[in-house]
Amino acid sequence: MYKYNKQLILEDGTVYKGYGFGSDIEMAGEVVFNTAMTGYQETLSDPSYNGQIVTFTYPLIGNYGINKDDYETITPSIKGMIVRELCDKPSNFRTEFTLDEILKDINIPGIAGIDTRALTRKIRQYGTVKGIIVDISRDVEEVVRELKNTELATNQIEQVSTKKAFNSSGRGYRVVLLDCGAKAGIVRELNERNCDIVVMPHNSTAKEILRQKPDGIMLSNGPGDPEDVPETIATIKDLISEVPIFGICMGHQLISLASGAKTYKLKFGHRGANQPVKNLITGKVDITSQNHGYAVDIESLKDTDLELTHIAVNDGTCEGVRHKKYPVFSVQYHPEASPGPHDPNYLFDEFINNMREFKENRK
Repeated sequence: MYKYNKQLILEDGTVYKGYGFGSDIEMAGEVVFNTAMTGYQETLSDPSYNGQIVTFTYPLIGNYGINKDDYETITPSIKGMIVRELCDKPSNFRTEFTLDEILKDINIPGIAGIDTRALTRKIRQYGTVKGIIVDISRDVEEVVRELKNTELATNQIEQVSTKKAFNSSGRGYRVVLLDCGAKAGIVRELNERNCDIVVMPHNSTAKEILRQKPDGIMLSNGPGDPEDVPETIATIKDLISEVPIFGICMGHQLISLASGAKTYKLKFGHRGANQPVKNLITGKVDITSQNHGYAVDIESLKDTDLELTHIAVNDGTCEGVRHKKYPVFSVQYHPEASPGPHDPNYLFDEFINNMREFKENRK
């Protein structure tokens, strides 16, 4: 049996006692939950979780270890991990490190042994809340005061976006990937379709992007509030009529804002690999991977050139839009499926088709 040596303290004074793993560092963050049964390494390294402490609802985490191939970014930026039971002896032929070992190495704290079901129910009822993983000896009232005085970062996209443009060469269509915190899975899917990819910072101007002579533009996922990057919204507004655009997650929200729609913060967000989404055009329901805390206001789409194409089955929120005049579309979920499922992977092929048709029509 492990002896309790850590505690998760929430801003409202709630305390969950457990035992620590990973780093001993203290970092405050927004406490959220993820409902996926697998994919903890992809979640750990997903830039969209920047600034957040992630609770896993699946009761056993770490059972297949960590390997070199499944990272979504080289430098994970989550603020902590919360699990019910930590496996310290993983069993998988791809295992290279335990979860505990890798969290120590990248300086991220974790806590295990708490009632993650109770914590998840609390977040669902009251919404996301600030929290911190600290030593069991820390005074709760003092920590709560510190949390209430702690302002979480608002420049989250800036923190995770590349600072310099770089190329991932291919012989197919040239795609500019505007990096708002892009997952490696997006580059992988474009590479598999032989695209010539130029990854550019989120604050690149329309002129800088068009100088690359792209056949299409991919707008990536990313963390935080989409309204925090007005310069990116302005750039997208200038690009909508120029080339085909495909937006994923944060990219979807930015396309919507650039077109005149509005966004709002969800109570506890959509995070997991089991989120059902209905395609309003085909009537088909896909099971999707999602990670977002904001959504596009469906009512606000009425005064724009966008039309609603997808909705979340669970709560009816906006999951996809397309432009009425130009080859521009976006989805709130993750078709690159890192982690899975792979149901919506065909959307990358739609993007390729849009680029081909657009290029043929310009001849």
